[in-house]
Amino acid sequence: MAAKREPPHPGEYLREDILPALGMTITDLAEHLGVTRTTLSELVHEKRAVSLDMAQRLGQAFGNGARFWMALQMQFDLWHNERENRVTVERLHWTEEAA
Repeated sequence: MAAKREPPHPGEYLREDILPALGMTITDLAEHLGVTRTTLSELVHEKRAVSLDMAQRLGQAFGNGARFWMALQMQFDLWHNERENRVTVERLHWTEEAA
């Protein structure tokens, strides 16, 4: 079952919650993460997805792990994909031996 409401983009969390709570600018956080300001700005403004590398950096910086950031991105991507690329595949029926 797909979620009715659009999940937030990971950049929204950074922009609305994390940066203000830390009192940091995009430039400050980019320097701390070891990425360019442009890279982080594109993420914060939802023009870029969280990459594996960025997930590792954010997870280490905030202590919540890369999986947290990848899960946020996956939820966002999957929600959009389910609406934009509808597919229909007939369900398989398992035999008792296979289940």
